[in-house]
Amino acid sequence: MSAVYDAARAAFLAGGLNLGSDTIKAALVKTSYTPNYGTHQYLSDLGANTTGTDQTLGAKTMVAGVFDAADIAFSSVPASTAIGYLVLYKDTGSAATSPLICGIDASLTTGGSVSTINVTWDNSANRIFKL
Repeated sequence: MSAVYDAARAAFLAGGLNLGSDTIKAALVKTSYTPNYGTHQYLSDLGANTTGTDQTLGAKTMVAGVFDAADIAFSSVPASTAIGYLVLYKDTGSAATSPLICGIDASLTTGGSVSTINVTWDNSANRIFKL
């Protein structure tokens, strides 16, 4: 299930997240991770379930509560990796303080060799997500 983390909702309301000026990154998360949108708060809550190199979102826009950004590509993703989610977070430089924003279902498995995963954000009315 795709959803915004509860702690992120609270941070939006309190002014603790600014999608326009904060460094927002995307992480590929293996199927071994079970999201808990009610209690998981920081990147460290993902444990050792991330793979590949996290990507920084660019060309971010926020219009009428809808968040969008430029498409991204994860290169050198290990072979035969089962990906369950794409998780967005605010990068503070420390996993223990980098707040999770949302998890997006991304059920796929990389091939038998190192792969590149291209992420093309939805171009419908809700884009990446809508608050």
